Amino acid sequence: MARIEHFNNPNAPKPNSIVVAVTVFVQDEQGRVLLIQRTDNGLWALPGGAQNFGEYIAETAVRETREETGVEVEVTGLVGIYTNPNHVVEYSDGEVRQQFSICFRGTYLGGEPTISDESSAVRWVAEDGLAVLPVHPSMRLRINHGFHQRREPYIG
Repeated sequence: MARIEHFNNPNAPKPNSIVVAVTVFVQDEQGRVLLIQRTDNGLWALPGGAQNFGEYIAETAVRETREETGVEVEVTGLVGIYTNPNHVVEYSDGEVRQQFSICFRGTYLGGEPTISDESSAVRWVAEDGLAVLPVHPSMRLRINHGFHQRREPYIG
């Protein structure tokens, strides 16, 4: 399913849903962050996705990271909660979702980066390598917060 990201766009369609979603900021032993290139829009992002019924939210983070990247992680903290009402995602099925994403910090346990139906590329990226990748501004904010290891989680 295709998606269009609307960010601070006064002409964006009005949201008709909010879904609990997660992203995971995890680094390897060299300090690089794990990123995927999304198949639905081609942008680079932290792995993540929507919570399923019957799942604790930390289980969602572990599952989504494994499904999208082949990498096993353990949730160890919170980077932030991202709820900007001026960021909506329009899907080809008519859903228009207002952003609600919890970004967790994770520890790398093992596994090799592997593509999936949702990721056309998976790689560890150094902070200085981010500038050349197309990353949505809201995702860039989460990645920056992850690298800068704020004392308190971001809430916004």
